[in-house]
Amino acid sequence: MNEIATDAPDVVLLHSNDIHSRLEQAARMAAYIEEVRSSHGADHVLTLDIGDHMDRMRVETEASDGLANIALLNDAGYDAVTIGNNEGLTFTQHQLDEAYGEHARFQTVCANFFNADTKQRPSWMLPSTIIHKAGIRFGLIGVSAAFVAFYELLDWDVTDPLHEVAEQAKQLRTQVDVLIIMSHLGITLDRRMAQEIPGIDLILGAHTHHLLETAEVIGSTHVCAAGKFGEYMGRVDIWFNFETKQPRFQAACTPMEARVEQPEAAAIIGRYKAEGELRLSRVVAVLDAPLPLSAERESPLGNLLAAGLRRWTDADIGIVNAGQLLSSLTAGEVTAGDLHALCPSPINPCRMKLSGEMIRLSLEEALLPEYIDKPIRGFGFRGLVLGTLAVDGLTIEYVPGNPALHRIVSILVNGEPLQDDRLYIVGTIDMFTFGIGYEKLKNGQEISYYLPEFIRGVLEQELQNKEAIAASRHKRWLAV
Repeated sequence: MNEIATDAPDVVLLHSNDIHSRLEQAARMAAYIEEVRSSHGADHVLTLDIGDHMDRMRVETEASDGLANIALLNDAGYDAVTIGNNEGLTFTQHQLDEAYGEHARFQTVCANFFNADTKQRPSWMLPSTIIHKAGIRFGLIGVSAAFVAFYELLDWDVTDPLHEVAEQAKQLRTQVDVLIIMSHLGITLDRRMAQEIPGIDLILGAHTHHLLETAEVIGSTHVCAAGKFGEYMGRVDIWFNFETKQPRFQAACTPMEARVEQPEAAAIIGRYKAEGELRLSRVVAVLDAPLPLSAERESPLGNLLAAGLRRWTDADIGIVNAGQLLSSLTAGEVTAGDLHALCPSPINPCRMKLSGEMIRLSLEEALLPEYIDKPIRGFGFRGLVLGTLAVDGLTIEYVPGNPALHRIVSILVNGEPLQDDRLYIVGTIDMFTFGIGYEKLKNGQEISYYLPEFIRGVLEQELQNKEAIAASRHKRWLAV
């Protein structure tokens, strides 16, 4: 199975994952796919994407509700894709219906997603499929990470992905020559799948952004993955012995950075960028004065977002990291594009009950450079550093020269002293519930998430409230 062949493969399997709307990389991949097809012939090339192709941080994706990405996948001639959490959690079912049901010219495969009302998969979503290439029958099963609490709010019923793989594999194994799992689950579950579910030839991975430059072989299963952001495209050369019915694999990852963008793909990106900028040019607010932002210290724009989260969730307190916002706002018109540029993260509001002790300890951490300057990656965050905590409903007095974690001398919650053993209702963001950044904020109880709303929508609403803007300039953090 691991022997390296010198003869031309029967089929070249190309796979991408976690591009996250690095659209220029997708254009480079399109050129590479075209080159491989030209060399081997279209019937000898199978092209798959393993999810998170879309990311709303890009204007082209945000303004088109993902249609820019679909156009690039169509243009490159992908055979099949599965969806990742960036598709499933940042777009509504209606938007996905339009993208994958009306515009996609490839098959979409995901076995563990069902509409919560009908208990059926959408018509455009298959649990598995069989694709024929060079006389070889390839069985494809797709699965995606099961963020159940979040998907329920978007009317999805998401089931155990490994159970669905096992069920689909039983049905497909005797009908195909090569069984492939398109897995947006992460490396840990991919390895477990390889160990526990018989009959799988290839697992093409995603989600945890792991790069496997050669296949990881577990039993008779080859586990592959191509990293993140379109930096590499995965390639598996496949030879098939039609007498013994045995496949042979040679896996690698091909770097994309030095490649030239396919002109047709570049033109698609340019068209969607122009259309996106026009769509996002609508004016959402007009400011009488600038709203400054600082990631290192309290600022009006951070205060405004914290107040918005408090109001949106009907909470006692609003808390958010200032690093969610990337720039100040100047006086004058504010457009939807401005908001997208300063707050590109697909982060959702949430509401929780949190003890006064956890709030106090988190506020102490927010005074420390190791938290303020901490780089954060993933979990929806599209900024650079964590930043301090912006708050609303709190007045905090602190002594800057005191020892770390002992600088705060007074915290008032809407005028009353904070009590360590009391539970407060806090409006904040979903990222904190994953234990990211200010880790003590994950200890909330009775957590409620708000989807499909993003925090830039919260900010848009606040920018239309002149009283809220005026209040954002009032100090919450007081050095004494």
